[in-house]
Amino acid sequence: MTQQDVRDLGARIDALLDELEGSAPPAIIARVEELLRAVIGLYGAGLERVVALLRDDEHGESRVRRLAADDLVASLLLLHDLHPDDVRTRIQQALDRVRPYLGSHAGGVEFLGVDADGVARLQLEGSCDGCPSSAVTVQLAIEQAVLDAAPEVVRVEVEGMVSTGPKLLQIQPLHRTAGAGAGSAAATGAGDGDGWHPLRVGAAPGHVEQLTVADVAVLVCNLGGAPYAYRDTCPTCGVDLSGGALFADVLRCAGCAGEYDVRLAGRALAGAVANLEPLPLLPDGDGWRVALPQRVMT
Repeated sequence: MTQQDVRDLGARIDALLDELEGSAPPAIIARVEELLRAVIGLYGAGLERVVALLRDDEHGESRVRRLAADDLVASLLLLHDLHPDDVRTRIQQALDRVRPYLGSHAGGVEFLGVDADGVARLQLEGSCDGCPSSAVTVQLAIEQAVLDAAPEVVRVEVEGMVSTGPKLLQIQPLHRTAGAGAGSAAATGAGDGDGWHPLRVGAAPGHVEQLTVADVAVLVCNLGGAPYAYRDTCPTCGVDLSGGALFADVLRCAGCAGEYDVRLAGRALAGAVANLEPLPLLPDGDGWRVALPQRVMT
């Protein structure tokens, strides 16, 4: 079962419960809720016993951590408060994973802690100046990473956004809906309804490719095995950047020879007049998800 399958199943359960609440008598709803609590409690008790038995020998902790490394098992461990890492550790690890895909926009994300009300607080030390979509894409990427790693968090507050915007960016938890699975290497399907879409990366290290996501041309650059995504349009001459070439971290446009720093959020270099438009990526099982701000989803 993939991560997308898990999201689809969770969305289906929520939809069935909502349908039941809108049609069944209160007494029936109460019995169904009692049944769900009993089933969850039974499986939770069994999972707790499994974890306890694993920890009985000298290699137990490493085995539990191996289980926790699986996304599906980790979600069950979190549900029953059995995950080996606390919320602070999980959020810090999530931010470490997402930093490379935010480039210079949020290279200095610092986790400040989770308060008693379940609000996770972070400090941004990067800059989004000169990149119109940066505030939106950074918001999506950080929110997704934190909420995936710590579902017990009720809200995320990020301080230190660009001076042209609000000083405090308040991010509400996502309300996910069922989405389609990843498509072929040439295109991807619909997203989760929250701005994120599945992406199947096929470019070899040192190469670029164009993928179509929700009718948007996305440029993927593979830097030593790490993919970076941008909208596939040269801001200098308007041609597709997928016809260009990578030289280490630098992408050169085939139309105007303008150069851009792929690793640093598409920063304009020699011959370029504006930065590229970055699109954050997050790992999703064996694939990736890409964030498309609403303003580019046409």
